[in-house]
Amino acid sequence: METVLNAFSACFVLLLIMAVGYFMGYKGWMGPPEKLFLSKYIMSIAVPCLCIRGLVTNLDRASLVEAAPMLLSVFLGIMVNLLAAAAVLPLLKLPRKQKGVFLAMCFLSNTLFIGLPVCQQLFGDVCVPYVMIYYLVNTTLLQLLGVTLIAFFGQGDGHKPTALGFLKSFFTKPPVLAVLAAIVMVLTDVALPATADRFMGYLANSVSPMALIYCGYVVYEIGLKNLRLMRGLPTMLVIRLMIAPAICLLFCHAFHIEGLARGVFTVEAALPVVSQTPVMAGAYGADDRYAAIGATLSTIGCVVTIPILMLVLG
Repeated sequence: METVLNAFSACFVLLLIMAVGYFMGYKGWMGPPEKLFLSKYIMSIAVPCLCIRGLVTNLDRASLVEAAPMLLSVFLGIMVNLLAAAAVLPLLKLPRKQKGVFLAMCFLSNTLFIGLPVCQQLFGDVCVPYVMIYYLVNTTLLQLLGVTLIAFFGQGDGHKPTALGFLKSFFTKPPVLAVLAAIVMVLTDVALPATADRFMGYLANSVSPMALIYCGYVVYEIGLKNLRLMRGLPTMLVIRLMIAPAICLLFCHAFHIEGLARGVFTVEAALPVVSQTPVMAGAYGADDRYAAIGATLSTIGCVVTIPILMLVLG
């Protein structure tokens, strides 16, 4: 019971911070320009600082070598999740523009905007290296498969993704570049200077509240009155919030991943829909409203499912 209460308390705190973003939107203090600023600041400045500081501080060369089975475990878990979603897709009889969105929502999770604050609340800052491992795999599959699926089933004027486009998109993401730079620093035993460590620490501490305020504003943009369980969304919620962590747990057991790593990976697998899905849906002619409602419902749903998951994890 204490575990459930602690997890619920952590999730409730996150929900309260999201409510700040909703309130700011309601009062007119935050609009599309502020939303764009938050997104750019978080993804281009604060998260890269968090990646470098978190990895360099919490990893060494030996532990980095040991991360290879973890990467494989995360990859296989996400791919099996995609196969499960693809298996039920024909039964749902969704419109074409919703099919790719449904698949992307099922197998990709919100590893940074929601995942990082959740894991820091539940496990502390020591979880950052494992969050980055999951993020690296998740964002690779987002660019490689998520965009492809949404574009394939979309019917808009968006350009179809290419291999060159994937490489350019992937290797120009500041968080990805930061992770790669941190890995090089760990392998070469390069430590952060004290001034750089303090500077990055201040910016890294702003990630969680800023990301949650951003998510709260997105909920305001959609509007609570517009939230309804459209066809396929109940199935997506079951896969995203329940089946995905179960699959992750199985692969952690198969690869003998225990302790903190197992807990972080399982929570990351049980997170809401990745926040870029509605944006990608709009860009490639898919149903962006369907994606936005799914992302919001899954965000609200994880407040209930994560405390239960923490009880299962013990």
